[in-house]
Amino acid sequence: MPLGELARVYSGGTPSRGVPTYWGGGIPWVTTAEIDAGFIASARETITEAGLKASAARIAPPGTLLLAMYGQGKTRGKAALLRIPAAMNQACAAIEVGSRLDGRYLLYYLASRYDEIRSMSNAGSQENLSGELVRRIPIAVPPICEQRAIAALLSDADDLIAQQERTITKKQAIKQGVMQQLLAGRARLPGFTEPWVESRVGNFLEFKNGLNKASQFFGSGTPIVNFMDVMNGPFIAAADMEGRVTLTRDEIRRFSAKRGDLFFTRTSETVDEVGTAAVLIEDIPDATFSGFILRGRPHSAVCESRFIAYLFQIDSVRSQVTSAASYTTRALTNGRSLGRVVVRLPSLGEQCAISSVLEDSEAEISALRERLKKALSIKQGMMQQLLTGRIRLPVKQSAA
Repeated sequence: MPLGELARVYSGGTPSRGVPTYWGGGIPWVTTAEIDAGFIASARETITEAGLKASAARIAPPGTLLLAMYGQGKTRGKAALLRIPAAMNQACAAIEVGSRLDGRYLLYYLASRYDEIRSMSNAGSQENLSGELVRRIPIAVPPICEQRAIAALLSDADDLIAQQERTITKKQAIKQGVMQQLLAGRARLPGFTEPWVESRVGNFLEFKNGLNKASQFFGSGTPIVNFMDVMNGPFIAAADMEGRVTLTRDEIRRFSAKRGDLFFTRTSETVDEVGTAAVLIEDIPDATFSGFILRGRPHSAVCESRFIAYLFQIDSVRSQVTSAASYTTRALTNGRSLGRVVVRLPSLGEQCAISSVLEDSEAEISALRERLKKALSIKQGMMQQLLTGRIRLPVKQSAA
């Protein structure tokens, strides 16, 4: 059935920004930037009663679904449920459901039809939805008791996903804390007591700029370490390297990428993204590296490459990298600047032991991410089956 036959649909408004007395009151005022397929329990801005009366804004009750009719990027077509009474701007469609429609069911249903809803947009300089288009959205309407059962089941799946996300966040915070302690020498692993030695990175790494080739040479040929391979580090394996480039044998030799080589981001939009490190952990025949990164090849037995890759994540090292970077239209670093970075190194054995501890933590987090990915996939499959009626839930019908 068309949504307009099942719910009341209207939009909001924006009080004049030029009147200070319209803003900062006790009425939450929601914009499309706050709509993201969930629940809204607060708003970034508030308006006053005077602002409400002087504009097209109106207060929607809790349980109202807000649909973004336009907005930047992927905002258009997203929906969320109000948990509080709130006003909204004109870019939001407020949907007050009637007795034949459950709000949570509608939230999941619209989320499952996100791409279709976006495709309904008016053509023009900016693709938008309108109140009339929202009213035309076709909704599959099972009995209300089945809607609630579907919403409850999908909500349970969301709770599981949220729990897994919290666990990953907690594990990442723990790993970050352990990493800062171990890599700075503030905490020592059992059995290691030798003093750490201060050294410049240039004393054990030899830097080289990467390869620059015209666009027609990319897409096939030999594997190449690219910017995002390093950003996604701290380890780079053959399976991570999707880039390919056609080179001569001499170019492959001069810009070789070998197991144990460290790679550093050389240039980026922000200074925080330069000097990020990752280490190649596999031998890959004929592998090379791109001009957006630098190679740091160990020439001394005092360093273990995985340890150095981790070391470039801690605050004391990052601050040296960012303070020495230059910025014109893009942030830049180079081998000379990175070579001047001062680090403290334990014995090679302790470097390996610290790297192993951090790798174990990385592996645990990776396993949790895989479980999260599987849970998201299962939920997506549930939505496709339950919200189309291909699978029905055993629910008792209410008495007439």
